Amino acid sequence: MNKTMKLLWSARILKDTKGQDLIEYALLAGFVAVAAGAIMPGVADSIGMIFSKVSNTMSTAASQGAS
Repeated sequence: MNKTMKLLWSARILKDTKGQDLIEYALLAGFVAVAAGAIMPGVADSIGMIFSKVSNTMSTAASQGAS
């Protein structure tokens, strides 16, 4: 019975796609930002600053979550 339950849970995990849309939208936003930076050089500095703020915020959150 135990092996059957493990097999069922494994099948459920493989079919789970709830976070897939969020990742796709984040990638799309990143590609748009890179394209905007390439097309409009004046915007590149602003985009770089935004990405660095996001990176710092995520690093802070990760370090607080690990503690």
